[in-house]
Amino acid sequence: MRQGVQQHGANRSLSVLIPSRLTRQAALAALLFLPATPLPALAAAPTPAGDAQMTLYARAAALNVCIARAAGVDFDKAAAIAGETIAQLIQAEHGGVIAVVGRKALSAEELVQGSINSAVIGAVEICPQQVPAEVLRTVQAALRQADGTRGRSPAAPRR
Repeated sequence: MRQGVQQHGANRSLSVLIPSRLTRQAALAALLFLPATPLPALAAAPTPAGDAQMTLYARAAALNVCIARAAGVDFDKAAAIAGETIAQLIQAEHGGVIAVVGRKALSAEELVQGSINSAVIGAVEICPQQVPAEVLRTVQAALRQADGTRGRSPAAPRR
């Protein structure tokens, strides 16, 4: 019978060969001469997503909605997939922190809802023909209202 193989009925299995003391010493000596490998650097804290990044992410989400709709995907499903994708990206790349929102990481639910909203608003701007009429009207009204409140101080009288 060959060294290291034991016969067990019809099955053969390899037994563990214990290296000799000289072999163990040679292996330990070789380890001493290996070049020192630096430990991987600790990952730096993620930086918050800035305005330019959020604009890019919102644009990508909107384009995903437009492409999915053109391919026949239901609007709600298209927006949800685009929103979830962007939320995952913000979580992975920025730890869930968006600079304009603050220093606190947003929850997964907050990220998804905000990303879906951004995807829908972007789709209204990029491919309004792919957005259901009711959603289109609602978003356009909200955008008009937001434009009307920009630049006014809270105490300024309405005209």
